[in-house]
Amino acid sequence: MTRITTTLNVNAITLGVESFGDDDAPLVLLVGGTTMLSWPDALCERLAAGGRRAVRYDLRDSGQSTTADPEAPTYTLRDLAADAAALADALGGGPAHLAGIGVGGMVAQVAALDHPGTFSALTLVGTRAVAPGPPDEDLPDHDEATMSRLFAHPMPDWSDREAVADFAAAGAEILGDDPDAARAVAARIWDRTPGPAPAVQMANQLGMVFSRLDCTPRWRERLPEIKVPTLVVHGRRDRFFPLGNAEAISRAIPGARLLVLEEAATAIPETAVDEVAEAMLTLGQGTARTGGGPGT
Repeated sequence: MTRITTTLNVNAITLGVESFGDDDAPLVLLVGGTTMLSWPDALCERLAAGGRRAVRYDLRDSGQSTTADPEAPTYTLRDLAADAAALADALGGGPAHLAGIGVGGMVAQVAALDHPGTFSALTLVGTRAVAPGPPDEDLPDHDEATMSRLFAHPMPDWSDREAVADFAAAGAEILGDDPDAARAVAARIWDRTPGPAPAVQMANQLGMVFSRLDCTPRWRERLPEIKVPTLVVHGRRDRFFPLGNAEAISRAIPGARLLVLEEAATAIPETAVDEVAEAMLTLGQGTARTGGGPGT
């Protein structure tokens, strides 16, 4: 299988990208959350085996993308959405299937709304329809006990690869994710981080830069404007963005399908890769149903 890692210049910045599959195949653009490694290798390979060109990429201030000052970003959520649209155009091949995970799911929602002609389908994984900060009153917030345990865990020495990997594993265990998988991904992220500065390392590992972005105006009320086939994927055990957030998104987007991963938390576990890939590959082929009910 063809697999190419490179960078592309769009919107006067550089984005780190990795492509799986045939360049002539229909494009599935995977928005990192915040690095591209939020998307499992196995899922990208499964999409490529299903006849797609899967391209995952790093958001600004992460991975191989342009890094400036993660503690004081000069761009907005809408700029990140514009990056997704520009990258899809640069990669070519017509309207793309856009997928976002975590904070990348917020980017994907805004991109689908602001650049509707650029995308033919939308997949949203482990995300919500409001920006970082307090959610709307009808949406569940982060689980308080889980967040207390996370914040009680001391930050690592960001210059120590093993300490960072151990920190990630401990956080994954608290969140209900696979600690071994999280440790391995954190080590890979550390290896890809462009500099040793603590703010840069933290931005790559935790995506803290996103909490500092200007995420106005709101976009939740605009979700009914999304007319492309949409898949909403969420772990039933997600204590960071509880399931009610996904249910609200799937109710708001006409015809959206809600796929609940019964044994998943915030990450896509290896055991769910085939299920998620199959749902993405068949999106828009008559398998979607109205969202809001239990996932199958």
